[in-house]
Amino acid sequence: MPETESLPVFVNLGYNVHGNEPSSSEAAMLAAYTLLASQHPEIRKFRDQAVFFIDPTINPDGRDRHTHWANMFQANPLVSDPLDAEHNEAWPRGRTNHYWFDLNRDWILGIHPESRGKLHWYHQWYPNVVTDFHEMGTNSTYFFEPMKAIGSLDPIMPKENYTTLNDTFAAYFSEALDEIGSFYFTKEVFDGTYPGYGSSYPDLQGGLGLLFEQASSRGHVQETPTGDITFQFTIRNQFTSSIATVRAAVNHKELMHSYMRDFFTSALSLADASPIKAYVFGDSNDPNRVKAFMDKLLLHQVEVYRLKENMGKFKAGEAFIVPTRQPQYRMVQTFFETYEEYADSVYYDASAWSLANFYNMPYEEVKGSFEKGEQITMETELVAVSTPEEARYAYLINWYNYNAPALLYHLQQGGANVLSAFKPFSAKVGEASQDFDYGTLMVPVSRQRISSDSLYELIQAGVKRFQVEVYPVAGGYSVAGIDLGSRYFEPLEKQKALLLVGEGVSSYEAGEVWHLLDQRVHMPITKLRMTMFGRVDLHDYQVIIMVSGSYSQLDDADKKRISDWVKAGNTLITIRHASEWVIKQGLVKEKLIEAPKDTTSERLPYVQAPEILGREEVGGAIFEANLDLTHPLAFGYQREEIPVYRNSEVWLKPSSNDYSNVAVYTDDPHIDGYITDHNLETFLKPSVSLMVSPLGRGRVILFADNPNFRGSWYGTNRLFLNAIFLGQHIRVPR
Repeated sequence: MPETESLPVFVNLGYNVHGNEPSSSEAAMLAAYTLLASQHPEIRKFRDQAVFFIDPTINPDGRDRHTHWANMFQANPLVSDPLDAEHNEAWPRGRTNHYWFDLNRDWILGIHPESRGKLHWYHQWYPNVVTDFHEMGTNSTYFFEPMKAIGSLDPIMPKENYTTLNDTFAAYFSEALDEIGSFYFTKEVFDGTYPGYGSSYPDLQGGLGLLFEQASSRGHVQETPTGDITFQFTIRNQFTSSIATVRAAVNHKELMHSYMRDFFTSALSLADASPIKAYVFGDSNDPNRVKAFMDKLLLHQVEVYRLKENMGKFKAGEAFIVPTRQPQYRMVQTFFETYEEYADSVYYDASAWSLANFYNMPYEEVKGSFEKGEQITMETELVAVSTPEEARYAYLINWYNYNAPALLYHLQQGGANVLSAFKPFSAKVGEASQDFDYGTLMVPVSRQRISSDSLYELIQAGVKRFQVEVYPVAGGYSVAGIDLGSRYFEPLEKQKALLLVGEGVSSYEAGEVWHLLDQRVHMPITKLRMTMFGRVDLHDYQVIIMVSGSYSQLDDADKKRISDWVKAGNTLITIRHASEWVIKQGLVKEKLIEAPKDTTSERLPYVQAPEILGREEVGGAIFEANLDLTHPLAFGYQREEIPVYRNSEVWLKPSSNDYSNVAVYTDDPHIDGYITDHNLETFLKPSVSLMVSPLGRGRVILFADNPNFRGSWYGTNRLFLNAIFLGQHIRVPR
């Protein structure tokens, strides 16, 4: 008798991760009632042989936003016209959570409390089957797996997952939907290449993730070319698939248990066969960034140990090692492996996700033997900063630390005068000499608006809250480099920032900026709807941030106001398509690299147009850029090379000003993800990732790549925060 025969099958029915896809939550309540109360013999069998976990609303914030909108515009009689307000939500719409993030991409990133709570639960239970119910365009029908083939050349999930298991369950879905006369399709679109969906993450945990997509009524009823689609109809399909999922899981529970057993057993045999026996990583200069990376490893139950012996550039006690031979071997691959070859060229989402690169984490493969030290757990103290002694002259703070910008704003908010070193130096800390690099903060004891006692209390509170080392010094004469009274110490004024939001603006990118400043820097930012732009006094702000958007609501007078404001000495920060916008609008004198006009043509198969055109998109890949470490935007970095994330075709032509190109792509820039050779050679390599364009006494800071992507790019957040806090002192030589 198999050891799992007496075990129930564990089924997690997950609904409504996108808030404005509400039919699944309604189906969840009906499914819960049926599974609990029905006395039908089959349902009683389900209760005997399965354990159900029902997430009726994974994204309550987004659902509330959408529900309020749909009910606010509901009419009597109902209006099915697709142009009615009920079916067209206002910005930012209900898809996303409170901070405008897509939670369905957050399973592997684990940034938000909704995802973290789910992941903690997940690794207590390891469900055999997990559903992921969605909605799609109104004019479609219904989708269930199998998906389109995975785009990776050699997927790390077992082939049986997307063949045997999906085919087995698909038979149940088709039978159930056929019975009620619902039309559906499979295999044509969507893919599970990115491992961070609710329908793909379970596949890397020995379970089966299942995606369902229902054509949406986007309200109570809506016209389609084939007749009206009602909210009730969408609920019925989702409920039908819910029960069919449970039926398939119960009828094949031994298959599901044996698959999970084989999944984790094979992880060990695959690790044994791999030449890579471990990954070693660390960055002793930035323990808070290391801690954030460690949190993600531990969140996914990856085993991590302290490095017991020196290994290359990594020192024992300061670095960490991740053995590949462990049950979560496939998650180790997901964190550290990078890829160059792919089976497909069109992706539903990102084609790169090596999290070590997200965190700009130095790491190396280990192919020989190694020794493990102490195992790291969530309770391990990774950052322990002691309270500094009270200084007689000044306090120094290295800018390396990820939390240094948060400490800076804390000090400024408390009324402290803070300066930044624009050249490196060495100073005596106690009896020892210590090196301090570009960007080091200096907080003088004198020349303050607050007393020395209040300053010390402010320093103590900041150290305790942000765990950033602060060094007291007794004098201003440096051992080497600039002295503390040098003109290369620039006073930092507290910056007040404005973020333009509203229709036509990417709510994802705006939310990433808001979340970063709100949750990590603890700095308020004014989110200004563009309909209010004519009423704002721009001179109340020193920084304006524009993320990707059309900005069609801004007229010529508005553009002139922005230009005049920058010329007065302020900082405009643009990201991705906003950088393209300021160039095309003539606000800066920079240029884009554009495709040469081709007057020739060739006939191509019409049916292949989506694939042919789609492969030229850069949907999400990682590249290497080279930083000018002497530039204020690069302060806090120690290595010239840095991974950056690109998911657009915005190609910035290098500035004609020799001092403006802060981050340029290296000669061999590809790190991870899909890009065509044409895009790589013609556009990416000759372009720049980050530049500064002078405008009057101010500056425009243009990002081609997204430094804050999905709240998880700790490695490039510093570039963006430097633009906010240090941009005030960037004076581009002409």
